[in-house]
Amino acid sequence: MSLGPHLLLAFLEGTAAAFVLALTALGLSLVFGVMRIVNVAHGEFFMLGAVLAYGFSSLVPGIPALGFLLALVLSPLVVGAIAWSADRLVLARLNYNPEATIVATIGMLYIIQQLVLTFYGPDAHPVEPPISFRIQFPWFGYSGYKLVVVAASAALLLLTWFLLMRTRIGLVMRATQFDRETAQNFGIPVARVYSMIFALGAMLAAVAGVLIVPIQQAHYLMGLDPLLLSFITVIIGGLGSLRGTVIAAFVIGLSDGMISVFFSGTLSKIIATLLVALVLVFRPEGLFARSAR
Repeated sequence: MSLGPHLLLAFLEGTAAAFVLALTALGLSLVFGVMRIVNVAHGEFFMLGAVLAYGFSSLVPGIPALGFLLALVLSPLVVGAIAWSADRLVLARLNYNPEATIVATIGMLYIIQQLVLTFYGPDAHPVEPPISFRIQFPWFGYSGYKLVVVAASAALLLLTWFLLMRTRIGLVMRATQFDRETAQNFGIPVARVYSMIFALGAMLAAVAGVLIVPIQQAHYLMGLDPLLLSFITVIIGGLGSLRGTVIAAFVIGLSDGMISVFFSGTLSKIIATLLVALVLVFRPEGLFARSAR
C-alpha cells in the first residue's frame, strides 16, 4: 500500500483507540476531580469488565450479539457494585486521605488481579464480536465492529456529559467538586456522592473493557496498559478537567494509532511518557486544569 492508505488505516485505528481511552480516562479523571483521590486500581476495573464480559457472553453460546449485549449491561453493573462496596468499606473509613487511598487502591489492584487469576486463570480468552461485517475500502478491509466501538463510545461520552451538566445529580456532583464543605452545609450527602462517583468511574472503565474485549482477548493482566495511558491522559489534560481529559485522550489515541501502524506501540508509549514529562516541567497542573477550592 502507498502512504495514503496507510494513513487512513492509522487514522481509523487511532480513532477507535482514542474513544476507548477517552471512556477509561474519563472515569479516572472524574474520581480525582470530585473526590481528590488517585485510583490506582482503575485499570483493574477495566480488566474486570472485560473478564466479566467473557463470562456473561459465555452464558449465551451461539448468539454472540445477545451474549455481548448481556455483557454490556451486566458487567458495568457488577463492577460498579464492587467499586461502591470498596468505597464504603475501605476509602470512606480512611476519610479519603490522599496518601492512604493511594496505598489502599494499590491493595485493591493486587486483590482484584489475584482473585481473577485464581478463578479465571492465566490464559487469555476471546469474546466473539456481536457483528462480523467488514467495511471494504479500495485498498483494504476494515472491521465494522471497530466502527461500532467508536459510535458506542461517542454515545456514552455524550451521555456522561449530559448526566454531569444537565441533570440534578450532575449538579450535586459538581457542587461537591467545587467545595465539599459548602455542599455538606447545604445538606448534600457528600459520602453518598463520593460512593456514586467512584462507582461511576469504575463503570466507565468496565464499559471500555467490554467494548475492547472482542478486539483484545480478556486477560488478568490487561488492565496495566489502560491504567498507564489513563494516567498519561489525565496528567496532560489536567487533573480533574473532564474536557481536558477527553481532548488529551484523542491526541494520545490518534498519535498511538498512527505511530503503532508505522513504527511500534512501544515507541508511542515512550513519546507519550516524554510528553507527560514536558507537561509536568512547564505546566504541572495540566494543559486544561481548572482551579478548585
